[in-house]
Amino acid sequence: MKLFKPEFWSKKNNILSIILLPLTLLVLFFIFLKIKLTRLKKFKIPIVCIGNIYIGGTGKTPTSILIANEILKLGKNPVILKKFYKNHNDENSMIKANFRNFILNKSRIDGIKEAENKKFDIIVLDDGFQDYRFKKDLNILCFNSEQLIGNGLVLPSGPLRESLDSIKRAHIILINGHKNLEFEKKILDKNDSLDIFYSYYKPVNIEDFRNKKLLAIAGIGNPENFFKLLEVNNLDLREKMVFPDHHKFTKIEIQNILNKAKKRDLNIIMTEKDYYKIEHFKIEHVNYLKVSLEIENKTEFLKKIKKLYV
Repeated sequence: MKLFKPEFWSKKNNILSIILLPLTLLVLFFIFLKIKLTRLKKFKIPIVCIGNIYIGGTGKTPTSILIANEILKLGKNPVILKKFYKNHNDENSMIKANFRNFILNKSRIDGIKEAENKKFDIIVLDDGFQDYRFKKDLNILCFNSEQLIGNGLVLPSGPLRESLDSIKRAHIILINGHKNLEFEKKILDKNDSLDIFYSYYKPVNIEDFRNKKLLAIAGIGNPENFFKLLEVNNLDLREKMVFPDHHKFTKIEIQNILNKAKKRDLNIIMTEKDYYKIEHFKIEHVNYLKVSLEIENKTEFLKKIKKLYV
């Protein structure tokens, strides 16, 4: 979804959230009907779903790439499956650059059938927790510790795609960021069989940006998380530019950014996801921060996945 997230999504008891509650109730009713009226299809191939309930910016794609690569190391033949959306070329390019097996299909069910026909033995589904038409063998829900569930309300009153009760369908919660015992208790009250793990982003090429004055660009779900990562690593961040998630940059926009950087004697730094939006322009002097996703207690985390096929 291409949008700037409204500030009231992070505030409880906000007047705008209250005004929008009738629409939220309609959304919840529609979700309820969809779940009740949809026939659940089962496939033989194991499906690991990397999903979220907070809209955007929870790290689903990096998590999908990491899990697929780890399964590959274990001697299996996994594939990442993603539903085709016209404005998600950034994520698609990022997957293709970091994992060899990738299926992109307008229908997830058709994509699953394609994976079976091509003899892959496990699917890592990037997004799809809200696709109620087929059974997932393992549901991993991603959160970011900075946003968690925002004001806790469903769209449009808040940033949630479903209510927190949907956690009952999850098996693993993966929180990117710092530990939060209060949030752990809240979600375990909904589903006490959950396994909770934490992850963090480790900058790979941070030294490339040391002692440089930076213009930081972010067109992702939660741009402030990127800026905070730069600041925590003591980079000299002079200016920030924010664009909507999945923003399609034009060449004119990029040229204006380059002109601004040159005028202020700044070096450009952007997210890897944003870099893939402009890569085809073949523009020099635009660099991105490469990060690796690290999972704490990764061995235990992978054991949960390994149970699907051992």
